[in-house]
Amino acid sequence: MTPWLLAARPKTLAAAVTPVLVGTALACVDAHVAWPPFVFALLGAVFIQIGTNYVNDALDFKKGADTHARLGPLRVTQAGLLDADAVLRGAYVCFGLAALCGIPLILRGGWPIAIVGIASIAAAYAYTGGPYPLAYHGLGELFVMIFFGFTAVCGSFYLQRLTLDAIAWIGGFAVGSLAVVILAINNLRDVDNDRASNKHTLAARFGAAFARMEIVVFALAPFVCVGAIAYLRHSTILLIPMLALIPAIALLMRVARSNGASLNRCLALAGALEWIFGILYVAGAALG
Repeated sequence: MTPWLLAARPKTLAAAVTPVLVGTALACVDAHVAWPPFVFALLGAVFIQIGTNYVNDALDFKKGADTHARLGPLRVTQAGLLDADAVLRGAYVCFGLAALCGIPLILRGGWPIAIVGIASIAAAYAYTGGPYPLAYHGLGELFVMIFFGFTAVCGSFYLQRLTLDAIAWIGGFAVGSLAVVILAINNLRDVDNDRASNKHTLAARFGAAFARMEIVVFALAPFVCVGAIAYLRHSTILLIPMLALIPAIALLMRVARSNGASLNRCLALAGALEWIFGILYVAGAALG
């Protein structure tokens, strides 16, 4: 695998793709899919995710958060495979491509989509960059919920319907919760290293027990949302994503007995859970 592909972290792309799948599926349970907005939204989300990963790779190294003691997967700047400034330039290219993908979306959805796009790209950099990096001040979970939950799901829904309703917001919370699980597992694994480098994640601030409870709450919350959406839509077929409760429980059991580097396996399972959840919503929409 090339250094650039490693830095893109393909296993994290569920956090970008799943919200678009779920938002589109919820909008199109009883309607046809508008394919061009779906495709451009999907591409834009993927480019923003990759750009975010590049910024995170480069700036965590520059700030001293990524050292030889890191327990997570390989970071290309820390390993010396790529120069940090080159990785940042790669991030800017990705953000530029995301902006290009946004042009046809703005033509369809108007100024609300323009605001969403600009805010998403700005926040992607601000996650680890800028004068007040969100990840370093315990705001990572809030960032993930807003942009990989509400913004991405509701934006995808809006591009199909040109309106919003309650199920889009509930779906946004469900998908955002699964993205929070991924982040919380990552922060639980890195809690000691983050404290040493003054990276004040919620796990670093409140401890491992808090992080484990956070994972439990946000891994189960999406299934409450599934029930609420099915009720509001009067559709039992939209209960299909409840099947993802099985891998969710398996994930929680694995997290309960994992520490340190062994949590990397839990991260992979959390990414798989988000993929499964999104695919099941697409299946439910298709059957509906």
